[in-house]
Amino acid sequence: MEDVKRILVVSSMMKSSSKAIHYGVSLSKKYGTELYVLHVVYHPFGFDLEGWNLPIPSLEEEYKRTIKEAKEELDALINQEKKKGMSIKEMLREGKPIEEILKVIKEEDINLIIMVAHSEWRLEHFLFGRIKEEIIRKMPCSVFLIKDEPGKVAFDD
Repeated sequence: MEDVKRILVVSSMMKSSSKAIHYGVSLSKKYGTELYVLHVVYHPFGFDLEGWNLPIPSLEEEYKRTIKEAKEELDALINQEKKKGMSIKEMLREGKPIEEILKVIKEEDINLIIMVAHSEWRLEHFLFGRIKEEIIRKMPCSVFLIKDEPGKVAFDD
């Protein structure tokens, strides 16, 4: 991993992203790389996004609640690592995930992306499953996929 200088953990703002952050922290410590965490906020129920005008208020409310809970959990995880002395550059972008990820890769000269390969639950798969496949095809750098097994706790350093 000599060529890897900057690692980007892609967070879909779902609970399953915590496992990818754990891996990012671990690899960054081990290889002395810079660590970035990108939270991409995607509004799939917004009227301005192609093909997503779903008239299902309960689904939108569930999505918002899930995002809020996941953000709190991920913030706590990142802050815990920062308190231990870990330097993490955290970014929040809104928009289409693929476009935002590609922008950050170019802006920050990222060498390795870490992201969760499997969705934790059906709504996440519905919202992000196809995006992950497209990300893998379009990335100009290596992609490290973390298999997420729901119910299993991510490792501690």
